Amino acid sequence: MMNNLGMVKGVGRKTVVLFEKIGISSINDLVTHYPFRYELLAKTDLNNVNDNDRVVVEGIIENEPIIIRFKGKMNKMTFRVNVNTVVVNIVIYNRAFLKSQLKIGNSIVIIGKYDRIKNIIIASDIKFTLLGNSVKIEPIYHTTSGLSNKIINNYIMEILNNYQTEINDLLPNYLKEKYNFITRLNALMIVHHPSNIEELKKAQIMLKYEELFLFMFKINYLNMKRKKEDNGLIRNIDISKIESFISSFPFLLTYDQKKVIDEILKDLTGNSRMNRLLQGDVGSGKTIVAMVAMYANFLGGYQTALMAPTEILAVQHYNNIKEIFKNINIKIELLIGSTDKRQKRKIYDDIENGKINIIVGTHALIQGELKYYNLGLVITDEQQRFGVNQRANLQNKGFMPDVLYMSATPIPRTYALTIYGDMDISSIKTMPSGKKEIITYLKTTKELTDVLKIMWSELEKNHQIYVVAPLIEESEKMDLTNINLLKEKMEMAFGKKYSIDILHGKMNSNEKEKIMNQFYNNKINILISTTIIEVGLNVQNATVIVIFDANYFGLATLHQLRGRVGRNNIQSYAILICDHDTERLKIMEKTSDGFLISEADFNFRGHGDLFGIKQSGDMNFKIANLKKDFKILLQAKEDSYNLLNDDFYNNIKSYSQLKNIIEDLNHLN
Repeated sequence: MMNNLGMVKGVGRKTVVLFEKIGISSINDLVTHYPFRYELLAKTDLNNVNDNDRVVVEGIIENEPIIIRFKGKMNKMTFRVNVNTVVVNIVIYNRAFLKSQLKIGNSIVIIGKYDRIKNIIIASDIKFTLLGNSVKIEPIYHTTSGLSNKIINNYIMEILNNYQTEINDLLPNYLKEKYNFITRLNALMIVHHPSNIEELKKAQIMLKYEELFLFMFKINYLNMKRKKEDNGLIRNIDISKIESFISSFPFLLTYDQKKVIDEILKDLTGNSRMNRLLQGDVGSGKTIVAMVAMYANFLGGYQTALMAPTEILAVQHYNNIKEIFKNINIKIELLIGSTDKRQKRKIYDDIENGKINIIVGTHALIQGELKYYNLGLVITDEQQRFGVNQRANLQNKGFMPDVLYMSATPIPRTYALTIYGDMDISSIKTMPSGKKEIITYLKTTKELTDVLKIMWSELEKNHQIYVVAPLIEESEKMDLTNINLLKEKMEMAFGKKYSIDILHGKMNSNEKEKIMNQFYNNKINILISTTIIEVGLNVQNATVIVIFDANYFGLATLHQLRGRVGRNNIQSYAILICDHDTERLKIMEKTSDGFLISEADFNFRGHGDLFGIKQSGDMNFKIANLKKDFKILLQAKEDSYNLLNDDFYNNIKSYSQLKNIIEDLNHLN
């Protein structure tokens, strides 16, 4: 499909920039910019509505509109319309630009709320296309200033009407026949310009299936390709040395840790490349499992790169690894942004010459000019998805290492088996013995005094506290506690005796690292933050986390935030403050099992928040919803898996669209 937005009639450079603001950079992006909801427009009988109900009426304009202007650019426009011989007063705000179209005697459609006593409609919209006796279904899009709902729809319909030969069906013919699907062009026409509910549902189901089928086709292809390829790194590993290494730990491994280590060792000595997700709660012992994998990779003669999301977490990993390997002749190095240039140059040379066995750092470890001697294993910590682009980057450098992802956000089993079908999954569910469970309280804003008492008690013991707010600045749209207001409150309560500071995503990386280091070194007693602390901070002296407006967060995010405390054997507390949605949050008081919580989150909210606020776009489906459309997803998974057989490869030329997808994946992989 031709994909240049500038080719669409009427789309100039300024419009292209506006589209880019809402994530639309191609024609395909535009036609798949689906409405997020629909508005049903059917005429309302004003005699049969309650006070303050939403109404849709057609009327004839009776007088010239009067405009009252306020400070700034605010304005109020009033006029009268005759609705079935009843004269109604209309008030609409900030639409003065419509005055020239509102001529006496013209018929219009008014949408708004009806005040029966005053006989006034406070209008939210005015339309100039009459409804007659029909019900109109109007698509509503995500917009931006300068791109109205109508403008977006007009451009989409321009493409669908005038570039039809460019819009090809993506599904194989036998699947379209199997499910009696309409063509892709017809489905797009209907979702953007529906005439009735039934045909809209059929079009939506077809497009949801198409989106999920293509997604699962890619996942299944990558998984089958990986398992068929006989390209695993050759490692001769002395298992007795692994056993000796494990027996040197000052603690016993749990059953799950031992099981997962066996799975990883099987991967590292097998014929196929490892692509494994290791999931488990904070404190379940994922890192020690990763260190066994590092040691096995070292015994096999290869280098390991461990990537962390922040510099401070990289430093923590480096120190832990140094401690575990202190009696083994293995060279470990740290490479982060603050490493000075001279030292960095030496580390680069030592990595390239094979003098360094384990290198710990941030994402820069697989980018730029850094060259490896024989990289055999990449371990990523805390959600750093190592996708096809990263693999392609290393492949261009001559390496295709085994990959182990570590995640402290347990994923529901059905979800993981489907979405992460291109990966093997290992789970650590048993927790090490002796670890104290975090006590969680659900509190209302009226009980804030109780919360402050708990905080004061912990501060007196020289412990530290996280305070979390959902917003950095005040929002007109949401009545949520913001980070600056919280700082003022905390200063009033504790500022005379204790150090308080803030941390949020809008700070530059140097500011963030400075604040995190100060908190890590106990120079800050109370750290007020957004969910940026969800990953990357391991402060063992922190014993309390207070989360304001907890109802705003998904359960998985709250569980991740709770995991910032309780990282020592000191009793720790998580306090969730909210006045709404408390029934959903009660599970946080009942359990610390991340797997149970992730299942509950999936049932409550769907997939969107499983990876926390920042990661919610990970799947980024345009029309499908993983929770609501899970049955369609399972069918798409089965269909795409069944398609990928010998007959498909023998007749691949007949599947032109899928052939292009495979070529793209092979190019990246």
